[in-house]
Amino acid sequence: MRNASITRKTAETDITVMVDLDGTGAADMATGIGFFDHMLDQLARHSLIDMKVKAAGDLHIDAHHSVEDTGIALGRALREAVGEKRGIARYGQCALPMDDALVTCALDLSGRPWLGWNLPFPTEKIGTFDTELVREFFQALATHAGITLHVDLVRGLNSHHIAEAAFKAVARSLRTAIEIDPRKGHAVPSTKGTL
Repeated sequence: MRNASITRKTAETDITVMVDLDGTGAADMATGIGFFDHMLDQLARHSLIDMKVKAAGDLHIDAHHSVEDTGIALGRALREAVGEKRGIARYGQCALPMDDALVTCALDLSGRPWLGWNLPFPTEKIGTFDTELVREFFQALATHAGITLHVDLVRGLNSHHIAEAAFKAVARSLRTAIEIDPRKGHAVPSTKGTL
């Protein structure tokens, strides 16, 4: 069973995340941040990972703590669910078009966290959502899931489209990376024998 449930409680947030890597992309998001819920929904649906996220945070300050801590909790859940990574493809990549936006993602479930980020936004906000929080989320996700993650904007004019293309590109790349490769059996996809 490739699933996990993580709860993270701090003085700033109370977050519970559940994932099932062998799901259908079912999504149940409730962070209190409408745009962020929309992006998390895209992440679940396009990765085919069932995800449930419940977050209560200090939104009277801003959305930063809720977004970052959700990335931490989701990263930990993904890391736990993928386990020893036996039989997985390990790598994933995607070039995702969304109207004016084209975003590429390449990732490796290496256990070595890294975020390569080239995703400039033309605006500081999407509605009331700070666009800088997109990077904060993916930094936390990559760090706590142990993902080498590269996200790059090829072109784009609309901040909403750029953000959504990024979430979808990461989702599609994750979908590929976590897939079980029938030719690998139960082998860890590394010459080291461990990841």
